Amino acid sequence: MSTHPLFEPVIGLEVHVQLSTKSKLFSGASTFYGAEPNSQACIIDLGFPGVLPVLNQEVVRMAIKFGLAINAEITPRSVFARKNYFYPDLPKGYQISQYELPIVGKGKLEFVLEDNTKKQVGITRAHLEEDAGKSVHEDFHGLSGIDLNRAGIPLIEIVSDPDLRSAKEAVSYLKTLHALVRYLEISDANMQEGSFRCDANVSVRPKGQTKFGTRAEIKNVNSFRFVEKAINYEIERQIELIESGKTVVQETRLYDSDKNETRPMRTKEEANDYRYFPDPDLLPVVIESSFIEEIRKTLPELPAQKLLRFEKDYGLSNYDASVLTSSREIADYYEATVGASHNSDAKLCANWVMGDLLGALNKANLEIEESPISPERLGKLMSRINDKTISGKIAKTIFEHLWNSTEDVDNIIKKQGLEQVTDTGAIEAIVDKIIQDNPSHVADYRSGKDKLFGFFVGQVMKASQGKANPEQVNDILKRKLQG
Repeated sequence: MSTHPLFEPVIGLEVHVQLSTKSKLFSGASTFYGAEPNSQACIIDLGFPGVLPVLNQEVVRMAIKFGLAINAEITPRSVFARKNYFYPDLPKGYQISQYELPIVGKGKLEFVLEDNTKKQVGITRAHLEEDAGKSVHEDFHGLSGIDLNRAGIPLIEIVSDPDLRSAKEAVSYLKTLHALVRYLEISDANMQEGSFRCDANVSVRPKGQTKFGTRAEIKNVNSFRFVEKAINYEIERQIELIESGKTVVQETRLYDSDKNETRPMRTKEEANDYRYFPDPDLLPVVIESSFIEEIRKTLPELPAQKLLRFEKDYGLSNYDASVLTSSREIADYYEATVGASHNSDAKLCANWVMGDLLGALNKANLEIEESPISPERLGKLMSRINDKTISGKIAKTIFEHLWNSTEDVDNIIKKQGLEQVTDTGAIEAIVDKIIQDNPSHVADYRSGKDKLFGFFVGQVMKASQGKANPEQVNDILKRKLQG
């Protein structure tokens, strides 16, 4: 969407991240994805009378880990509250969440925009809460089913300040947050499985105005592409309303990806509608500073730190480093490739990982962890380019063999007879024959038609079946043609 000359969007995001624990927030029930409906909801999740929730300590550890990664305040005494509302997939009639005293307070997240500029967004808070169940409509005719497997799943809800000013900024922020929780290994952030869901609060205001406009909340958008489309649609909708003399209503809306539109779901609740009060069954969570420091020691190298190191240690451009650190798995694969190439050429390895490998994976719809080519095999291929055993062009052929087999690089080179010709005498003999067979082209080249040089290079490479060393071919051709 192009920017509007008169209006400015104001966007804040609430992101629900499922934490990667084996059991739920307050019960021992499994969090495994894909189980039969209602097979993973115990009496605590179902809100049976007389049962008591017990807090999962691992969830607290993960939340603190996230807070430390965004330089946030860790609340020494946080409180769980009951958020009361009535919906079929909420059997207790309330959701256990955090309200006035969340576990993670104010922090900040820096990210890079498409034009390579940096932006920092404030994080208002990140609080723990349990997920609700799920209403299922598609398998029933005129009825809804309720699957309570998700009831009690541990979430951390990350609330941003309203600092975002376009749909593209929102997506860049989300992608950075997505990479961060995966780097921290606190969530798999699988959007298809609902482990990373976004609610977008969108409003518009006249440019120059400091007061916020009336916002609409778009619920549960689960892909980066749909987040961008939903926000852009909502911005246009609100501007059209204001320009036609109508007012924007504060409400919750759903995004319909088939029609590319948002539609009303319900009027927006305020906090007092939920009648929050401290949960009488749960004690406050008191966090000792020693516990925080213990967690701080477990923090991995974060994406921003890794990016700077890749630029410094491997001599990569900011763009290359940002692509290679966009996920922990890609970064690990790249470093393993460089190591397996005996550090022959970090830039060469970067080009192949970002280009040929990620391109092939994308085409095959595979994640990098599923790559048929291990970093060790790709690194070996890089070292064979670097030591001039093969040319970059021949390497493309070998890459295909590696993708479709488990063979070793050297075996493929030997079996296919793909060794590069570096014998100067042999290359000179080919060049001499090409010059001898094309006297008119030689005359034209010598009379100033420099572009014909490419013709001679092509002929030599064709005659050598692509095996002649390109640098040697260029040097010998230049010398012979000038003669």
